[in-house]
Parts: sequence; C-alpha cells; structure tokens
Amino acid sequence: MSDLNRITPEEFKDSEKTPMVIILDNLRSQNNIGSVFRTADAFRLAGIYLCGITATPPHREIHKTALGATESVDWKYFETTEEAIRQLRHDGYRLIAVEQVNGGVLLQDFKPAPDEKLAIIFGNEVNGIQNQVLSMCDLAIEIPQSGTKHSLNVSVAVGIVIWDIFLKMKIMPQK
Repeated sequence: MSDLNRITPEEFKDSEKTPMVIILDNLRSQNNIGSVFRTADAFRLAGIYLCGITATPPHREIHKTALGATESVDWKYFETTEEAIRQLRHDGYRLIAVEQVNGGVLLQDFKPAPDEKLAIIFGNEVNGIQNQVLSMCDLAIEIPQSGTKHSLNVSVAVGIVIWDIFLKMKIMPQK
C-alpha cells in the first residue's frame, strides 16, 4: 500500500475532500452503485447521497464493485431526491444535473470555480433524472456523444463527469 501511495480508510475520512457530492436518483443496479463508490473514493469526494430506490450498503452486490470504498466514502440515504437537494442547497452546494435536456451545457463548456461546492446528480438507468428533480437544479450538463445510442452506463458517466470536473477544479483551475 505505501509503495502505491494509498491511504487507509481512516486517513481518507480525516483528509481534506474535494467539495463534490454525488446524488444518485433512484439507481436500480447495485453494481453501478458500487462503482460510483469507487469513483468517489478515487477523487476523494465529500460524499454520496443515495436516494429513493437506490440500494445502500451493506449489500453483497454493492461491495463486489465498491471493493471497500463503502468504508471510506461518507454516504447518506434519503427517501426522496428532493429531500437530499434541499439539504445540499441549505449547505451551500450548486446543484448540477447530468442529463440531456434543452438548454443544457456541454461538459467541456462547464466552468466550475476552484473551490465551489458542487452536487452532481445522476439518474435512473432507464428513466434518467426525475422531472421534478431537474426543475430544482441550477444547471444541466451533458456529455457530448457522437454514436448512435447517445447513452452511457451511469457508472461510466459518473467517471467521465467527475474526472472532468476534478481536473478543472484541482489541476487546471479556471480564472
């Protein structure tokens, strides 16, 4: 572990976090949920909010893909995504939906402030983000795609979006 520069779950919990929270709006795949935990761990995010039908740890299928990240990443469960959004807005977060909508901003054009607190919302694998949740967001961003499907697995989308925003916030801050 030391050769790989890895920290322990305890060190992770005590470390400074990237000011980003992932909100999962009714995800049904526990494997996707576990993958999101690994991504949140990789970029030392502030946490994950699991909402609605989204399963919570401990669960065998989540643990299979999380590979221990449920022990390091802080998470909370909310019965509704709206409740999670209200909490995060109260805590000073900017709410960003990742969804294909009219008026959305392409991911490459999104410019976060270096220390801005962001809550990034990802929706159900079939239905996306609920309309009432979209109406509560400050902005929607879209991953540009040129294939025939114009659809990505949610855990892949989380990885792309979080890496892009992390890069902009931490490595190449906007002026």
